[in-house]
Amino acid sequence: MAKIQGKSIIERFSASPEKAIITVLVLSVFYYLGIGNVHLFDWDEINFAECAREMIVTGNYFRVQIDYIPFWEKTPLFFWLQVIAMKIFGVREFAARLPNAVFGTLTLITLYLIGKKHFSSRFGLLWAFIYFGSLLPHLYFKSGIIDPVFNFFIFLSVYFVLRSFSNPKNASQLAMLGGLASGAAVLTKGPVGFLLLALTVAVYAVVTRFKILPKFKHILSFTLSFLVVTVAWFGFDMLQNGTVVFERFIQYQIELFSQPVAGHEQPFYYHFVVVLIGCFPLSVLAIASFLQKEKLENDFSLWMKCLFWVVIILFSIVTTKIAHYSSMTYLPLSFLATRVVLNYNQFSPALRRLILILFMVIGSVLAFIVTLLPWVFMNLDMIIPLMNDPFAVAGMEVPVQWSGVELTSGIPLLLGVAFGIYFLAKAKAEDAVLSTGAGMAFSLLLTLFMVLPKIERHTQGSAIEFYESLQGEDVYVSTYRFKSYAHYFYTEMPDWPNEERRNMEWLLNGPIDKPVYLVSKITRNDLAEHPNFTLIGSKGGFDFYKREVPE
Repeated sequence: MAKIQGKSIIERFSASPEKAIITVLVLSVFYYLGIGNVHLFDWDEINFAECAREMIVTGNYFRVQIDYIPFWEKTPLFFWLQVIAMKIFGVREFAARLPNAVFGTLTLITLYLIGKKHFSSRFGLLWAFIYFGSLLPHLYFKSGIIDPVFNFFIFLSVYFVLRSFSNPKNASQLAMLGGLASGAAVLTKGPVGFLLLALTVAVYAVVTRFKILPKFKHILSFTLSFLVVTVAWFGFDMLQNGTVVFERFIQYQIELFSQPVAGHEQPFYYHFVVVLIGCFPLSVLAIASFLQKEKLENDFSLWMKCLFWVVIILFSIVTTKIAHYSSMTYLPLSFLATRVVLNYNQFSPALRRLILILFMVIGSVLAFIVTLLPWVFMNLDMIIPLMNDPFAVAGMEVPVQWSGVELTSGIPLLLGVAFGIYFLAKAKAEDAVLSTGAGMAFSLLLTLFMVLPKIERHTQGSAIEFYESLQGEDVYVSTYRFKSYAHYFYTEMPDWPNEERRNMEWLLNGPIDKPVYLVSKITRNDLAEHPNFTLIGSKGGFDFYKREVPE
């Protein structure tokens, strides 16, 4: 399958840098297709897009806000990228997700160029394809969350700083680039952008018994460039607004590490499971690097392993556990997986059998889930009696038209995994990742176009449809006893001057100056007896109430 005139597909397309870059660009087109085809999802996607929208509405691009009040949980770089996209394409889903698609392209190109520089053009292109063809690494570039941009800068900071250790001729320049990248990571998601780099360098120093340490002038070069980037926002904000937002921001970061914020509490091994299953197929292949000792080349394997273990252990210790927190592990694992693929026959038969078994089990489960998912929603009459959550049942009862063609969305992955198992059994690891990765990309694309918009109508679609119907209306809109950001973004809420609108008691009983709409889940039905509110509709597990302005 992967042989053309005696050469593998990867060898053929990596024959020249120009051809390889064109191949990477063609692959990255997948990241852009369909990203505006489904509403943003609560909480994170809508939360971040709303921060960008409010920057545009207020004209204040240095203050991160939600509901037009300071939002100290995040730094602004990602929102600036969304603002640029929204200025060009409008305030909509495509623009909110576009920065990650662009950084998907940049990430694939970066992997190719680094692989080519230190190994070969073939290595670089295979590395880019393995990352492209794995589940969560591919999916996140089609999302509106912060982590893909954050991971890109973290990866560059580690790359440049660790390279400065082994390249004394250009160490100052590399340290400076590392500082710029680390500063950009901090401006993207906060202090963890520096913490991951510092811990990786510390672990690397310990593992190498402090044989290579940075000189003072290199530390100074890193520090100055790091400060140039970070002070651009932190310093300006403190000069303009004092230290309140900065202090609140640091406090929130501490809370993330010390307690399960927003109820995101999981067992210690949570991220290990997420990475193993979510990064298929690269995660399965990378296992060989940890189970069989291999000769290190250019110290890259050691760097990548240090970065992987720092991230996975740190976020396993952190009390707040969310799936994308460990997404930084995907980049070092993809490097290790590439090494395994290109040296697959050098691994022991027992280890190759283990990889084949894991590949078969995880790949088959994922392929059948993607393939059968539309069938499940086409046969909800069989599923609903098994559910005991009235809110979820009401969502499933929303009428959605399924044609049956949606069942084809999982076929590319099913075929890709089947071919992957066959090729891996023949010890043709490169052919296995090509077939599986291609099937993964096409199935995710078909799912995004044909399946996900219909599933979304069963979950949050009814509420968002209601919010969109109120765009441009001179009214107050809020949720009642559940947290959401959707009503801000999808009503395009203005910056109303009346501060009382954030006071639920005032909305319920106070002297309101505009009509009030409240959205409640059907499991919270105490508004039904409230004398000031009238139930105007109920759909998808949500009740919609209205309060008129008193005469």
